[in-house]
Amino acid sequence: MVHQHDHVGHPATPGPLADASVRVARESDAPAVGLVQATVWREAYAAVLPPDVLETFEPQAFTAVWRRSLAAPPQGVYRLLVACAGDQVVGFAAIGPSQDPDASPGTGDLSALGVHPQARRVGHGSRLLNAAVDTLRGAGADRLHTWVLADDEGTRAFLLDAGLHPDGAFRDRVISPEGDTAREVRLVADITPEPPAG
Repeated sequence: MVHQHDHVGHPATPGPLADASVRVARESDAPAVGLVQATVWREAYAAVLPPDVLETFEPQAFTAVWRRSLAAPPQGVYRLLVACAGDQVVGFAAIGPSQDPDASPGTGDLSALGVHPQARRVGHGSRLLNAAVDTLRGAGADRLHTWVLADDEGTRAFLLDAGLHPDGAFRDRVISPEGDTAREVRLVADITPEPPAG
């Protein structure tokens, strides 16, 4: 999904795109986020789901969900962040408090992360991840959880390079109305701010 490498919590280094940015999503961003999510999810689940199920990953369906969420955001630190190239939304990250039953207080969750295939390898993924960590830290989180498809080697490699690591947890997530499941593994990171030097 994303393939640019930085370490969690380190400031994003400027990439080759002077107009690249990350911001909190607006309701009007829902169609662009829906398009990116449908594209990324179809790619990520291609080896896991049959074609007829992949076809249900429609931009309009994702757009409707994001539009409702952005119009009436849940209470707390839930945020949808978007990566932009100029004015165009090319990636997104969704964060909130962890819903894992074994999560300690102060654990944040990166529930979704994706960058459009045509906008990869220029730093959007790293900027999104760093912004997600900064936002969660600002809300008092000191730990980060995220679930990744076991077969999604690209995203897992990106997150491992960024400083996350597997903690041994896994789950089989139902991902279609027919009951198809996909194995996910959990990656975690300590996001406690480093004390100032000196």
